[in-house]
Amino acid sequence: MALHNKIGEEGEKMAAAWLKEQGYDILQVNWRYSYYEIDIIARKGSTLHIIEVKSRKYFPGAYPEDSVNRKKFKHLQRAADQYLSRNPQYQWLQYDIVAITIHKYKPPEFFLLQDIYL
Repeated sequence: MALHNKIGEEGEKMAAAWLKEQGYDILQVNWRYSYYEIDIIARKGSTLHIIEVKSRKYFPGAYPEDSVNRKKFKHLQRAADQYLSRNPQYQWLQYDIVAITIHKYKPPEFFLLQDIYL
């Protein structure tokens, strides 16, 4: 497995654990529809959260969330539409990004961008 895939997989595990600590109920991890994927589907209160996880080793001036572009967001929306068609009980939907910066000599840094739209 390539290094960036290992970092991404570990980032998704760390994000799920961190979100649980923040009070989210994790419903699905790596939910797929066709070739679209949602990293984490979670619920907090009455809101369904569609969460993209981006993790990156620390590099000055480079932020994990910068790699989420319009194309990626459109794919996320298409997958979310399919999830909602199968789970119509959710009335409130929010798109979020969990950005994780992995440092060499200190704990990872988590940054939650809430209610995004690109």
